[in-house]
Amino acid sequence: MKKMKKNEKAPRTLLPTLFLIVLTVLTIMIGSDTPMQSLRDFFIGPWTSAWSFGNTLDKAALILTASLGAAFAFQAGCFNLGGEGQIYIGGLAAAVVVQAGGLLLGGACAAIFAGGLCGWISGILKKTVGANELITSFLLSASLTPVADFLIAGPLRDRSGNLLATPFLSHTLLRILPPSNLSVSFFFAVILVLAGHIFVNGTVFGYRFRIAGNAPSFARYGGIETDEAWTPAMAVSGCLFGLAGFFAVSGTYGRCYAGFSGGLGWAGVTVALIAGNRPLMLFPAALVYTAVEQGVHSAALATSLQTETSALLQAAVLLAVTVKISRKERPYI
Repeated sequence: MKKMKKNEKAPRTLLPTLFLIVLTVLTIMIGSDTPMQSLRDFFIGPWTSAWSFGNTLDKAALILTASLGAAFAFQAGCFNLGGEGQIYIGGLAAAVVVQAGGLLLGGACAAIFAGGLCGWISGILKKTVGANELITSFLLSASLTPVADFLIAGPLRDRSGNLLATPFLSHTLLRILPPSNLSVSFFFAVILVLAGHIFVNGTVFGYRFRIAGNAPSFARYGGIETDEAWTPAMAVSGCLFGLAGFFAVSGTYGRCYAGFSGGLGWAGVTVALIAGNRPLMLFPAALVYTAVEQGVHSAALATSLQTETSALLQAAVLLAVTVKISRKERPYI
């Protein structure tokens, strides 16, 4: 019976995805003056050319990396709500290092360190003084965002143009499907998710980590200190969010501009919840979520559909998939 219940959990993680698709179709039919044309652009728009196809996969890679960061925090019973700021500050740190003459590896390390430090602070506060990591991570993110805005619009701004952005990077990730923004970050994102799956499900440390977050009473009965997982989980989560910022700056945009994260952190949290925080389930969840988002943009450009529809859908799905958390059902892998 227990084995049957465990196997039944996998289809349940597909329900939010189906809910997202159905909700999108209904929203388009209601909100568009030309619903059939909007639906056609929604379903085929992201795949009609090398440019749109590549950009869809590129966005999926960014969301995949961010969602892995969110899922990793969930495994320790933590909620990293600062992903947006960690992506932003990580991307800025990467841009500064690369522009200063450092290699891409140096930029990646800077992004990882910046994001990881933010996550580590929230984790250590939770462990030492019992501060709620959801609040501390969000407040830290909210406080760093205007600092990054000031640096981008002020001392780090590229004065040769009107855009609030740093100068173009001297080194960028290799593009693999021009003229789209798709770069080798897509393959790195896939490798990271596979590594996360192997760690959580195929190692002793991963098992202890998962049990500490999902069954704390059982873990303490077995001699596992649950609070020991909080700080590293939040730190690794921040590292992955920061790495997503590096991929965006060095792969997608080639520079760091004001507000480049653009909801990427929230998308990562949403996709992680849709996937039930299972690393392998992040693949279809991220791809479907990105296809829906890009499809809405394609339909909005071609018809009267409002671009804010994607934000509305994201909010609706995030509300739907967090119902089980509010009912005291912990996330799991």
